[in-house]
Amino acid sequence: MAEAGRRRGRRFTWGRARKATQAASLLAFFLLFIGAARQAVAPFWIDLSFRLDPLAMLVQTLASRRWLATSALALVTLVASVALGRAWCGWLCPLGTLLDVLTPRRRKPSPAEYLEPWRAAKYLILIAVLAAAAFGSLTLLILDPLTLVFRALASSLWPALDQIITMLERAAYTIEFLRPPVAWLEGVIRPGIFPIDPVHAGAGLTILLLLAGIIGLNWLAPRFWCRALCPLGGLLGVVSKTAIVRRHVDPACSGCAACARRCPTGTIRADRGFASDPAECTVCMDCVDVCGMDVSVFRAAPPKPAWAAYDPDRRQALTAIGAAVLGVGLLSSDPRRDHTPPHRLRPPGVVDADFLRSCIRCAACVRACPTAALNPALTDAGWEGVWSPVLIPRLGYCDYSCNACGQVCPVQAIPPLTLEVKRQQVIGAAAIDQNRCIAWADHTDCIVCEEMCPVAEKAITLETAVVDGPGGVEVEIKLPHVDRLRCIGCGICEYKCPVPGEAAIRVYTSVPALF
Repeated sequence: MAEAGRRRGRRFTWGRARKATQAASLLAFFLLFIGAARQAVAPFWIDLSFRLDPLAMLVQTLASRRWLATSALALVTLVASVALGRAWCGWLCPLGTLLDVLTPRRRKPSPAEYLEPWRAAKYLILIAVLAAAAFGSLTLLILDPLTLVFRALASSLWPALDQIITMLERAAYTIEFLRPPVAWLEGVIRPGIFPIDPVHAGAGLTILLLLAGIIGLNWLAPRFWCRALCPLGGLLGVVSKTAIVRRHVDPACSGCAACARRCPTGTIRADRGFASDPAECTVCMDCVDVCGMDVSVFRAAPPKPAWAAYDPDRRQALTAIGAAVLGVGLLSSDPRRDHTPPHRLRPPGVVDADFLRSCIRCAACVRACPTAALNPALTDAGWEGVWSPVLIPRLGYCDYSCNACGQVCPVQAIPPLTLEVKRQQVIGAAAIDQNRCIAWADHTDCIVCEEMCPVAEKAITLETAVVDGPGGVEVEIKLPHVDRLRCIGCGICEYKCPVPGEAAIRVYTSVPALF
């Protein structure tokens, strides 16, 4: 009885400790996500999870050919992996925690032999990611788990929650006695948690589908993404082959196979004497908890790195490199790479030619934008720029009093400009379509664009003209004109333009001839 009580106490210690750590880590990640709005939390803390991500930092350094001092924080994760193995995956990774929470309880286990060859895939994906980065492409980094979760929150789940709350508020506001609490709630959540206007996310569905697909793979096997597809898991797996603290099985093992049945990554196999591969073990400690004889233990020992049968061979590695290089070549052949579409606007201070070699598609800037002007691109930035941030003025404008996107960018792909310098950055220039403009086409007064222009010396001016009105009667009208030398392309004129559908004034990267 005393022995059974001691084992129950140990199970509580390891199992509850890991779950508590996972919960605290996920909660911290979520709170920092909320705090990213309007820089309620210092940018250092918002970016900390990305800077601890060795895959994102390594790949960004390779592609941009630039070393950032803050990238050195990723060495903490690598050193921890050398010491403790893939504990990051089992204890801290937000996507790993979500997969543990959402793993179906009633599911027939998949045959281990069927799943073993899939383990090589994460290493091949890692090789492809690194090879593409060496040629200057970060497109494959969209598979990084940390940026994937943050991007899904910023571009899909959070906008959906915003719209749901907005609909509930509108419904509740129709009931008179609910109006005061609704108004109070609105003051609490906006703009501190949600933007002033509800968020619209064009790329949200595709991002959500990717995350849903990863979660759905748990029906094939627990942590299928971690064991088979995650490139960060592949990188940490390679490092963990030399782990100092790793699992050992004492000779007194009875072969009950309880640890093999419990292992979420399936790395404990009876045909291997119930040993585990440190590159595949996420140090979840479930095997320790379930062992009734105390023969499954984690202890320090000299590392003995070994190559497993399912690890990729030289031919597979060269194939992955070749596929990555071919992919980079195909992406580079996209005509939108060298011929910028007229409305592809980037955050202030960005040089488009270098941007895609630095941007890790984390969506931190999307989350920080107080007007929801920044959105992940789909094909409007070319296939190479999928999910990189673009500014869509019809959805939001670049706030003249905000420089948040550059402050929160963890890799300085968006320069961390001061507010004074940011206000002088030219994003594009506006042009008026006189065939759609209310003043020009309908000869009706409308000066919204001029009133909204935030530049000290107005980039939009009004010219009084006498024109033929209804019935041939001459009327005096104010016609807006854009001074291209003053316009910075913030997009507030396009956002506020009252013309339904496409605005009568639009911001262009290169301004076309006058309409």
